[in-house]
Amino acid sequence: MNLLEAQLAYPFDDTLPDVGSTFEVMPGIKWLRMGLPFALNHINLWLLVDEYEGENGKVRGWTVIDCGISNDATCAAWETIFATQLEGLPIVRVIATHCHPDHVGLADWICSRWKVPLWMTTGEYTFARMMSAALPGADGTSMFPFFKRHGLADPQMLAELEGRRSYYPTLVPSVPTSYIRMHDQQSFRIGDHAWRVITGFGHAPEHAALYCADLNLLISGDMVLPRISTNVSVFAVEPESNPVQQYLDSLLKYKDLPEDTLVLPSHGKPFRGLHTRIQQLFDHHAARLEEVLKACVTPQSAADIVPIMFVRKLDSHQLSFALGEALAHLHKLWKDGMLKRIIGEDGVIRFQVY
Repeated sequence: MNLLEAQLAYPFDDTLPDVGSTFEVMPGIKWLRMGLPFALNHINLWLLVDEYEGENGKVRGWTVIDCGISNDATCAAWETIFATQLEGLPIVRVIATHCHPDHVGLADWICSRWKVPLWMTTGEYTFARMMSAALPGADGTSMFPFFKRHGLADPQMLAELEGRRSYYPTLVPSVPTSYIRMHDQQSFRIGDHAWRVITGFGHAPEHAALYCADLNLLISGDMVLPRISTNVSVFAVEPESNPVQQYLDSLLKYKDLPEDTLVLPSHGKPFRGLHTRIQQLFDHHAARLEEVLKACVTPQSAADIVPIMFVRKLDSHQLSFALGEALAHLHKLWKDGMLKRIIGEDGVIRFQVY
């Protein structure tokens, strides 16, 4: 546990549910943990007891919140959950907090299997459909000219990235062809309790966290994580975005929640200390922005900034996010009027202090 983590409270200590099993966070709320084939090697998913009114009237069962990626191991883990953890009740609804593969990858599989609807925000649903279909601008090929324009020139790394052309469709082979829309501050019931949607930006197009005042419980998705800082990146499809600013603005939406809110994050362990963690995240980005600004005394591309922000060796999967995050911090400083943007004779975009 690092020093920042030690400032938070972990009510379940080091408890982690085994793959294919569950841990009861509180009555009617189960915690699942699925593996991921990345450096970030797990995702937390949630089952909530529900009574959902569908086409054939009210049905008592479980609402699934987030789904894991589409691969054999995750499907097998879900099959075990279906067989052993549902207490004889069906799945009645799937909610995806956002469009990233570890959250929506198996949504279509679960929805089709149980004949239930998918709930998402419009921003997340449309991006999931767009990326799963590999539409131009959102497909794997779009990142190569984008990364090159921001200074990535390593032939080996470009070759490795070339192998990731079908990254998203491989992990999210399909998305349901219809959905039920969630929107900011919407209130709806899951089982006996009202839940409020809190949308967030910067990490994903229209991320939906869920807060229940009755239970003082926040399902935070990727917006507030206890151990790592959420990735905020600029991508080719929105090349002049300002995701760091969007993310910091979004964190302020959680300031009205109690400090002792139990936070159920998508990665890491459930914790209390929400306001403390939000301040840690503000401090983290302030420190990153300061080091980027200092580096830009001379012109710097996003690729130049990556080793300043990320000192460890990165594989191609990590580099794609690191480059996007380096550019995101450059963009905030640029949009704040602290850096100017320069396009060199080589076509590479660099940033420098005025």
